[in-house]
Amino acid sequence: MPPKFGLSVALATPFDSNSEIALDAMIAQGRRCLAAGCGSVTLFGTTGEGSSIGSRERERVLAAFLDAGIAAEEIIVGVLVDSVEDAATQAGHALSLGARNILLAPPSYFKNVGDDGVFQWFAAVFAMLGDRARDIIVYNIPSITMVPLTVSLIGRLRTAFPNIVTGVKDSSGDWPFTESLLKTHGDLIILIGDERHLARGVRLGGQGAISGMANFVPRDVKLMAEGGKDDPRIEAFVDELLKYPVVPAVKAMVAHQTSDEIWLAVRPPLVSISGAGQAQLARAFDDLFRSKAA
Repeated sequence: MPPKFGLSVALATPFDSNSEIALDAMIAQGRRCLAAGCGSVTLFGTTGEGSSIGSRERERVLAAFLDAGIAAEEIIVGVLVDSVEDAATQAGHALSLGARNILLAPPSYFKNVGDDGVFQWFAAVFAMLGDRARDIIVYNIPSITMVPLTVSLIGRLRTAFPNIVTGVKDSSGDWPFTESLLKTHGDLIILIGDERHLARGVRLGGQGAISGMANFVPRDVKLMAEGGKDDPRIEAFVDELLKYPVVPAVKAMVAHQTSDEIWLAVRPPLVSISGAGQAQLARAFDDLFRSKAA
């Protein structure tokens, strides 16, 4: 078995007043999270609004991170698109630069598709990638995609592509499913997306997390992701976050910690949460953690 995956921050993406990516702020946030113990940064995932970021923007961001001295092996790239060509193009570019992993979600426009169709989509992406295909973490987040990755489908993918599909990020929030996934495919890199289940999942063999909460409490999440240590504060704060749209709420917390309002902006169709919502989240956070220090 390779070394355990550990903790990757699902890095939020800051936007300036023109809705352009604020590269300096994004790189600084990545450095803060790495310095606090995250083993990698995941760019363009759900928390990073990856489905709103185009291919040319991705190339600029990746180049900027590498130019800033963040190593390619510390970078994971999320790919959240529907067409095989777009998925292979985005993944192939990142892999050619040496990215550690690709976090690859299934296509999500068509609903009620079966395992056969989803399998064929992944197979087509890998075929187009050719010999660049490696270190793919498939992304199960049915609340967003409406396309669940079943335990049996994951088995088909790992059997057909044993040197390509190396892990699963499970953001289902469905503990019985997570438990079954760990039992059946525990020799893969199983990452727990719901921090409320993280410590328990790690104790059952999970290898860590790609976590949005790591944007503002990385040291605490690391203890859960690497040591399986329960943290009722984090579990309680996830419940607070889920009272709001998650991505704007996470960004509000980064703004709260950095005192930088640039983090409040999101790209349409998302909208920022209200000032009252921001204040309520900040109070809940400070009541639980007693400190702004991550």
